[in-house]
Amino acid sequence: MGVWERSPAGIAIALRNHALLADFERALPGFATEDVVGSPYCVRDYTVAGALGGPEGLASAREALAKRGLGLILDFVPNHVAPDHPWTRVHPEYFVQGSDDDLQRDPASFVRVGDRVLANGRDPYFPAWPDVVQLNAFSPDLRRAAVETVGAIAEQADGVRCDMAMLMMNDVFERTWGERAGPRPGDEYWPTLIDVVESDHPGFVFLAEAYWDLEYALQQQGFDYCYDKRLYDRLEHEGAESVRGHLTADVGYQQGLLRFLENHDEPRAAATFAPRKNRAAAVTTLTQTGARLVYEGQLEGRKVRPPVFLSRRPAEEPDTDLRAFYERLFAALRDPVFRGGDWQLGDRSGWEGNDTWQNLVGWGWRGDGRGPGKLVVVNLSDAPASGHVSLPWDDLVGRAWRLVDARTDEVYERSGDDLRNGLFVSLDPCEWHLFDLRPLEG
Repeated sequence: MGVWERSPAGIAIALRNHALLADFERALPGFATEDVVGSPYCVRDYTVAGALGGPEGLASAREALAKRGLGLILDFVPNHVAPDHPWTRVHPEYFVQGSDDDLQRDPASFVRVGDRVLANGRDPYFPAWPDVVQLNAFSPDLRRAAVETVGAIAEQADGVRCDMAMLMMNDVFERTWGERAGPRPGDEYWPTLIDVVESDHPGFVFLAEAYWDLEYALQQQGFDYCYDKRLYDRLEHEGAESVRGHLTADVGYQQGLLRFLENHDEPRAAATFAPRKNRAAAVTTLTQTGARLVYEGQLEGRKVRPPVFLSRRPAEEPDTDLRAFYERLFAALRDPVFRGGDWQLGDRSGWEGNDTWQNLVGWGWRGDGRGPGKLVVVNLSDAPASGHVSLPWDDLVGRAWRLVDARTDEVYERSGDDLRNGLFVSLDPCEWHLFDLRPLEG
């Protein structure tokens, strides 16, 4: 995010917005005007910013990433552009139009750009964003321009993150804009765009920022991955039973979800979760099937979420204990089974007089031809929990297994019958096991 050319007009609007200025001061006390470089979602042009070296600089960065086995995903903001984007002058038909009466009646939702009144960008649940203008998802001309734009991005990257992707779905767009959008098209915005780009760039990844339980619908429209905000919300606000219920969804659907504990829109995890809960939530998030997002600053325990308009942030002392935790977790996650293996949710049970087993959640991973490989168990409560955890694999039975815990390096020997039918587990509040499973010979 933030690779494309940002808008001088957007910067000027931000510097007149008292709410934004207060947010800047909160995050970066004593900030200066030159610290405000504009929002990465207020795109003036889909050209790599000169301050980042332009297209040549991006190509150099991508090459350096490729040498390290990493791909590059860039951002695309389909819903809106900056008021000084070239399209506002050359192609006003791409936008949701307003009138002088609209501007007079609701100046917070409309803006004059040249000799036209255009709607400010918005989603249906919040006031309009004052620094951007609304593209018309129902416009055939806009759709063709979007295909060209994403095609150009695909020449420079290995994937694209589509900001607020659900806003361009026909149902959502019609609900947001009604008659202003014009006739509803017979086809959806995303399938055609994705099909055209992927036909020219096989393997190009489409990632949707998605909310409002529209993840499955966007997967059906062609996205490889969609944000899993529901898992984050369940970890923050609900208990183990809710988290487990979320993980009972169809595995094919879950493989198309992007799990995260932080992103640019959410509060910092270290500021949201108590230290032990932060670690338990990280293990839960990063050992699921699907894709996993680790946000910049998450590993060091940063607590200040800087507004995206700012070019710098306050100095914060890194949390060395949290960093050590992540290094240990990532060492375990380097096992290829977490990328190419099969994930399956486990079960748990208790006994009379013990209800704490309901605070345990467990799941397993295994690779082809190697038998079971991993068992993860997390206590998602602030009290001790004990119970029996089992994996749904019959070929565990009749063998002895060696379990090595990535958290403590402790080694256990257990029967496969226990693993299949109920392994006794006792965990302190927000503690976890990540067992490497290997059969014992003989």
